Order: sequence, then C-alpha cells, then structure tokens
Amino acid sequence: MIRQWPSPAKLNLFLYITGQRKDGYHLLQTLFQFLDYSDTLTLDPRQDDSILLMTPLDGVPDDNNLIVRAARLLQKHCDRHGLLSAQCGADISIDKRLPMGGGLGGGSSNAATVLVALNELWHCGLSNNQLAELGLSLGADVPVFLHGYAAFAEGIGEQLQPANPPEKWYLVAHPGINIPTPVIFGDAELKRDTPVRCLNELLLAPYSNDCEPIVRKRFREVEQLVSWLLEYAPSRLTGTGSCVFAEFDTEITARHVLNQAPIWLHGFVARGVNISPLQSHPYRAV
Repeated sequence: MIRQWPSPAKLNLFLYITGQRKDGYHLLQTLFQFLDYSDTLTLDPRQDDSILLMTPLDGVPDDNNLIVRAARLLQKHCDRHGLLSAQCGADISIDKRLPMGGGLGGGSSNAATVLVALNELWHCGLSNNQLAELGLSLGADVPVFLHGYAAFAEGIGEQLQPANPPEKWYLVAHPGINIPTPVIFGDAELKRDTPVRCLNELLLAPYSNDCEPIVRKRFREVEQLVSWLLEYAPSRLTGTGSCVFAEFDTEITARHVLNQAPIWLHGFVARGVNISPLQSHPYRAV
C-alpha cells in the first residue's frame, strides 16, 4: 500500500483577467505548469469513518483545511453512491514545503492529492474526470492538479486545454508574507478587461500577470523581490500570491543566482514539468 503521495506546486506562467461574472467570479486566461517540488502527504486507513489531520496548520481550523474538506467530500460522495464496502476513514499527515498564500496552489494541490490517494486507499473506483468534478467544488484550481498535465485555462479556471510550454528551470522566491486571493481580486484598480486571445497568440506574446501591479503596489516585500530578480532574468508573480519566479535555461544558472540572493530572500530552484509528479506517481495507470 502506498502511504506517501506528492502534492506538487504550480506556476501561472501568465495570467490575464478578461472579465467578471455577475456572481463576482473573475474570468481569466492562464497557463499552468507544474514544478518538481512538492508537499508530501501521508495517508493511513482507519477502521472507523474518522478523518484526522495529524499535522494541523497554524491558523487554519481543520474544518476549513482543504485536506480535510477533500477527504470528507469524497467520503460523503462515495457513501451516498454505495461505493464504500466498509467504514472508511484516514489519518492524514503533511510535510509542508509550499508556502501558504504564495500563489503556488498548495491548498488546491493538497486537495487533489487527497482525492487521488483516498480514491485508491478506499477502492472507490472514481475516474479522474469524476474526481475533477468533485474537486471543482473545492476550488477552481483543483481540477488541473487532478488531470495532471500542463494546461491553458479559461472561464474561472475550470475550462482546461492541454498545453506543452518549455520545461525551464525556475528560481521561486517567497517574501515571507501571505496574500489572500480575495484581497487582490477585490481591489478596485485590478485590470479586468484584458482582451480574450487564442492560445497560439498568447504563447507568442511576452508573458505577464494582470495581478502583479496590484500586488507590487500593495506589498512592498513583493516589489522588492521582483526588482531584485529582474536584474538577473525574466521574472513575474505567480497567481495572486506573493511568490515570484525567475526563469532560466539551466539549473546551474538558477542556483548561481540563488546563491547570490540577499539574506531576506527565501527561495528554491525547481524544474517546470508538463506532467505532474502526482500523475507520474506509481499509484495506478490513469
């Protein structure tokens, strides 16, 4: 039985806000790519139906944690449809490497990994498409982690088209602050009218992130981070979070820059990958 499962980071290689729906959700066009850098989740079955998070996160009640919510969602769905042969619960632990509020998709990735792992552990037999449909109710980014391939996303992020961007090396830096997504999407100055373009056009244009000017204006730490990295390589914000990534053609060059970083810069070097570490994990053929 496989106990440990990767929960990888993602980057938004570009992010454009093209409109806003009446319900408040923003319409976007973005390009997702995974990193070979992950949280690690450990899951052990229980003989009752309890879902216990053995490593609670500071400031996040278990009932709000996407790990617990994903487990309970799958449990409820499978119980309702008679897919559980016995009482099924789990003890879940996480080795947390991805910063919260950093724009790397850590919470959504954790939810996706829990759905995949418990689907196997409990022998639910749900397909990836069924898991993605469940996962969408937890967050717009969850399906891309479940499908496991780099993707161009539209709508609110749920309309996915497989993509194959270059697999570059990245220095990903975090300024030590957490930026909640609603803070950025709620800013009156956020650009919300970027023209809709086809993927081929977007791939040929310089990449950017419509959220970056707001984040740099409101958070001095991010402005400082971007300004330093731009001295060495093309750099930009990922998602709506506080992490900034600089792109390089080789690992050696990326690590050379990281070694020169000022003491206040916290970062890591990882490779962009178009097949998620979760997808390539030897749990089953999907």
